[in-house]
Amino acid sequence: MTDEAGIMEGFLSLSSALTGFTPFELRGTGQAAAYLATATEMVGATTMAALVAAFAETQAATGGEAARLDREIRVTILGDEMLGPVARNLIKLWYVGTWYQMPSNWRETHGGAESDCDFVVSPAAYTEGLLWPAIGANPQGAKPHGYGMWALPPRIKAV
Repeated sequence: MTDEAGIMEGFLSLSSALTGFTPFELRGTGQAAAYLATATEMVGATTMAALVAAFAETQAATGGEAARLDREIRVTILGDEMLGPVARNLIKLWYVGTWYQMPSNWRETHGGAESDCDFVVSPAAYTEGLLWPAIGANPQGAKPHGYGMWALPPRIKAV
């Protein structure tokens, strides 16, 4: 496995834990490479590597047990002053396809790219956002199920 493939696998595992979608579903969006590249460009390769490494350590320490892993992610990653804002941006990125500028206090402390601003990552990011399957709907104007589908309430799966 190359370093690039290892980084992508780590990124997908982290993203899966943050979003609740499987790595398979995340790959299916076609956005994984674009999202990894965007996050790496905006916060730096060192910060992204630290985030993926922190997740791998957390996952190993919990044995991958879901409830413990979720709790430890909240404390170790989301509660971390450097990693937390990046992880929260990744959640938003996967769900709505938009990179939101890092908070000003984070940028002052940790740097980041000069080009860090709010933007839609790719033309497909909106339609492939996890928001749509999460609410049981299709994006308006894309992936229609037929005439008038937006007149009906979303089909939310029973959990």
